[in-house]
Amino acid sequence: MAGRQRQRQRQSRRRAAGRVLLPALLLGLCCRAAPERVRYAIPEELGRGSLVGPLARDLGLSPADLPARQLRLSAEKQYFGVSGETGNLYVSERLDREEMCGEAASCSLSFEALVQNPLNVFHVEVVIQDINDNAPRFLRDSFQLEINEFTSPGTRFALGTAEDADVGSNSLQGYELEANGYFAVEVKESQDGSKFAELVLRRALDRESEQSLRLVLTALDGGEPPRSGTAQLCINVTDANDNPPVFAQDRYRASLREDAPPGSMVLNVSASDADAGTNARITYGFGETPAKVLQKFVVDAESGTITLQEALDFEDTRGYTLLVEARDGGGLVAHCEVEVEVLDVNDNAPEVTLTSVSSPVPEDAPAGTVVALVKVRDRDSGENGQVSCELSGEAPLSIVASSGGSYKVVTASALDREQAPEHRVAVVARDRGSPALSSRAALVLEVSDVNDNAPVFEEAAYSAYVAENNAAGAPVLRVRARDADAGANGRVSYWLAGGSAGAAPYVSVEARSGAVYAQRSFDYEQCREFAVAVRAQDGGAPARSSTATVRVFVLDRNDNAPRVLWPAAGAGAGAGAGAGAGAAPAAAPFEVVPRSAEAGYLVAKVVAVDADAGRNAWLSYELVQAPEPALFRVGLHSGEVRTARAVSERDAAKQRLVAVVKDHGQPALSATATLHVVLAESLQEALPELSERAAGADSPAELQFYLVLALALLSALFLLSVALAVLARVRRAGPPAVLRCLGAQRFSVAGAAFPADFCEGTLPYSYNLCVAPGRAVAEGAWLPPPPPSLAAEELLGAEPCGKRSPTSSAGAGEPPADAEAPQVCKPAQSLPLRLS
Repeated sequence: MAGRQRQRQRQSRRRAAGRVLLPALLLGLCCRAAPERVRYAIPEELGRGSLVGPLARDLGLSPADLPARQLRLSAEKQYFGVSGETGNLYVSERLDREEMCGEAASCSLSFEALVQNPLNVFHVEVVIQDINDNAPRFLRDSFQLEINEFTSPGTRFALGTAEDADVGSNSLQGYELEANGYFAVEVKESQDGSKFAELVLRRALDRESEQSLRLVLTALDGGEPPRSGTAQLCINVTDANDNPPVFAQDRYRASLREDAPPGSMVLNVSASDADAGTNARITYGFGETPAKVLQKFVVDAESGTITLQEALDFEDTRGYTLLVEARDGGGLVAHCEVEVEVLDVNDNAPEVTLTSVSSPVPEDAPAGTVVALVKVRDRDSGENGQVSCELSGEAPLSIVASSGGSYKVVTASALDREQAPEHRVAVVARDRGSPALSSRAALVLEVSDVNDNAPVFEEAAYSAYVAENNAAGAPVLRVRARDADAGANGRVSYWLAGGSAGAAPYVSVEARSGAVYAQRSFDYEQCREFAVAVRAQDGGAPARSSTATVRVFVLDRNDNAPRVLWPAAGAGAGAGAGAGAGAAPAAAPFEVVPRSAEAGYLVAKVVAVDADAGRNAWLSYELVQAPEPALFRVGLHSGEVRTARAVSERDAAKQRLVAVVKDHGQPALSATATLHVVLAESLQEALPELSERAAGADSPAELQFYLVLALALLSALFLLSVALAVLARVRRAGPPAVLRCLGAQRFSVAGAAFPADFCEGTLPYSYNLCVAPGRAVAEGAWLPPPPPSLAAEELLGAEPCGKRSPTSSAGAGEPPADAEAPQVCKPAQSLPLRLS
């Protein structure tokens, strides 16, 4: 019998579950169309792992999107779980509707489903439907009643209420009483919807025939199959007390603020009894009342004053129903109901929860990017539970209300990590109570770097001054560029990116430090300044760069001694510029000065140049050696050698002058020039002096040089003769003028000779004199004065042997294009003569 009953109960449960699941599935399908909110309905007590619904599909997510979107749930207690593979929603904890929602008519669980990439939130609500899993239960197993035998039929006795944790049709529906001849039970419903039992006397009692009754009271719910609970009624029939107490009101109402302190009076109930004596003495107490109500209130047995003995909480219980009874001395009892309404007080501050924070966020994130999700809840009701959110703090963020008490923190404008690497704000939630309560939660948002800044040089153009002759690898200067970005985006490297022509080989730049080094030694005389472009580039992707110009100025050093252009260094003595040890020096130039020359007569001009610049190239001239120091002087800056006084007969015919040319560098460098002067009125008068000097000037080295030179000339003449002979046979015409000039015999006499040619002079102009024998000369002697025709043609420059040399000023200046000045014929009064 019992097994068959259990089988029927299982089948009934399956049919009930089927009836519950079908509306749940239909409700889930209907809720798919709602944006950002999904609703399911399931019966309670489903086993762990039971399917709730296809959450991912209802959110518009395909299974392929699940790994990237990272679907997860956000709730205070995880009653449900979501499959990472299929996206289905499953039950993960036991669902007991009575435990979660108590006596509430409807029960649902709300939570958020979060997805990433992009971040979004969806609100999910699961309605928990009641099943008949709780039987009605009386607060006591037995009730003791004492009823006077004189009690009139129709008298009612309150038996209290049975509790059934289920709701709706599964809750308590009625009471049944064991069959008897005296009593019946009626079901009464209070204003709050609860059903309590009243025992009704149908027939007068007779204590003499029956002193007590024992009956079974049954409470039934409306489930399928129904559940029931029982209690024993023990009725004792007492002697006559025919007037029961009567309350002034059947129902009392009172309201009490939830912050009322313990000891506060709720109200005072009163009852009267028409009897006298002990039968009229009334005492008050609580009837069948739940234990949690008895913990909150107490009634004075004598006065009927109900007092609060424990603090109230509107969020826990919003109202209480008290069953107060008045009992007289004869045992008669009257009942009344006291309804206590708890008034809400703004005693709960809003609760702020950061459900998700996307930190760090890139600084190039567009305005409106969701960076955090905020959940706000206030347990108060009415205006006390209405909450508004705002952000406190200076940051380019704003907060936007979402559904279900959720908020989104979004970027209000562009972010800039270089100005603010992080933003600290407080999410402030404030209710509308009086006084208003608020709470806050700190939100720290880090900003990640993006390569949006190019390196910036400290200077747009750099200048460096380097003295010439520097060592290779010497530092020139250091350039520095700063990048406001961080990490690799702010790591700067340097290299050369062009510059003036030929400047790249001069310097190099170190990639990390920006130090510019000289690649080789600089020479001011070759390059006085140059510019290079240095590029600074960061390590971002794509990289950003900027360019600065580095201009290097080479400073001059006194590293070049003056160079004497006239008289030539090979013809005289020069500082460090003499001929080699084995070479024969060329004949020294001579200047002829007439003995009639007055003071200030221009003898010659020393021409020198210095490759340096500035003070290092300022030249000064000084006469350091002369047989007659008082006879000649040299211009300090011009280099002109002039007579300091008139030439006298006592002055030696030959004068050797040595002038030093010195620059103004530190230390000063110098060079010397040697000038030979012959005092004579004419060239013929100066020839003996020149011959004597030439005869005594030969040295063994010079003789050896001349011997080799003579052999070379003879060989050349032999080859030239053979060539002329061949040409004479080939051509009948005479040889050209150049061959006639080459074939002319030079005049040569042992012991004395006329100079074959002279092309060295100290003045800016010079002549070469080419002399051919015009007539036979008998015996070795000096030539007589030349005939007028020779003097006119040869000595007065009728036929030039070369080109005129450009003039050069003494002192600093550029040297002539050709270091050796070409020769042109010049007047006879200043002819250098060379003896051969």
